[in-house]
Amino acid sequence: MAVSDEYKAFVAELLEPLGTVRIRNMFGGAGVYLDDLMFGLIAGETLYFKVDGRNRPDFEADEMGPFLYEPPSGKTVAMSYYELPERLYDDPDELVHWARKALDAALASKAAKSVKKKPAQKKTARSEI
Repeated sequence: MAVSDEYKAFVAELLEPLGTVRIRNMFGGAGVYLDDLMFGLIAGETLYFKVDGRNRPDFEADEMGPFLYEPPSGKTVAMSYYELPERLYDDPDELVHWARKALDAALASKAAKSVKKKPAQKKTARSEI
């Protein structure tokens, strides 16, 4: 499912109020980045935004679901990226508001991962003089 250059340019233009958004090809789709933070995903000609507990209800209220990936194992995996409701393409201000929430979700996810990866510091005995 390759992503067309036209669709990538369209998405970048929609998200321009956020700053310089980069779209990088990956695994047949594309990642949507602000700085080095991936907050969106494009599969085919469909845009998905990063979700967490704070913004997932917004997507579910519009009956939007997650991006589903089927690895070689055959077991379908739901990712933490939800399809953007079609109505937002006609409301650029609200679309950017949802994108900011997706950025917040991506930042929170990145922070949680860095805490998990941080090695525990060893306690050392100090000698007193």
